[in-house]
Amino acid sequence: MRLTCPLCGERDIREFSYRGAAVALDRPAPDAGEAAWDDYVHLRENPAGESRDLWHHESGCSAWLVVTRNTVTHAVLKCELAADVKGAAR
Repeated sequence: MRLTCPLCGERDIREFSYRGAAVALDRPAPDAGEAAWDDYVHLRENPAGESRDLWHHESGCSAWLVVTRNTVTHAVLKCELAADVKGAAR
């Protein structure tokens, strides 16, 4: 698989590291209990279809990217700088 870094262009996936889903998680209160913390740490959605993930261009420009991809076909639909995505959400 190849990702197109907005700063460096198309690169091999080995230059990047996957950091998880690009969604905000609701952090439990410190006293929420063991079950709430277990769910927060270990349970994640695993959708079939389009997802948005956070990737780090570790062996390149060190940019953080939000990658929109299809988990069924492995097609990469969009690569954006995370800073641009965060700025647009404000």
